[in-house]
Amino acid sequence: MERLETAILAGGCFWCLEAVYKELDGVVEVKSGYAGGHVPNPTYEQVCTGTTGHAEVVRVTYDPSVITYDDLLDVFFTIHDPTTLNRQGNDVGEQYRSAIFTLSEEQERKAREAIRRVEEQGLYDDPIVTQVEPAGEFYPAEAYHDDYFARNPYQPYCAAVIAPKVAKFRKQHLHRLRRGAAPSGAAG
Repeated sequence: MERLETAILAGGCFWCLEAVYKELDGVVEVKSGYAGGHVPNPTYEQVCTGTTGHAEVVRVTYDPSVITYDDLLDVFFTIHDPTTLNRQGNDVGEQYRSAIFTLSEEQERKAREAIRRVEEQGLYDDPIVTQVEPAGEFYPAEAYHDDYFARNPYQPYCAAVIAPKVAKFRKQHLHRLRRGAAPSGAAG
């Protein structure tokens, strides 16, 4: 049996991250949720107020024999802007921060190495503000967030924000897509 591993990532709206990570070969499951806050069992409505301290995150379960943690981080740094503090585009607030929630010392080391690599490559004009912190408790988001983009590709936010991100991701990471991934959703 395959040995699965987990990554928890925050890069703005979790609908965007879920839509991308679900298309990667080697990813077994992507679950939207909340991490990094101080309120137990937060709801979406509570997190949206920006008062719980949580970030919208995805918990990515993957097969490391197919895709590595480093690969997941490489994708992460191309699908959101890691230089904007507590915001992604029009989504503003601590809940939309860029963060890597680590589950081990190795993940912490690799996350910090990935940030250094991105900074050295000069991919962004501004400094990287991505936080690296221990994962703590992960709270699954409400079920209606699951497969949100796939189920709502023509909803205005999905069409205007998520679809272009998915299209950009597919172009940059074509070699990492699972077979049949590209036709799904509105960005195909």
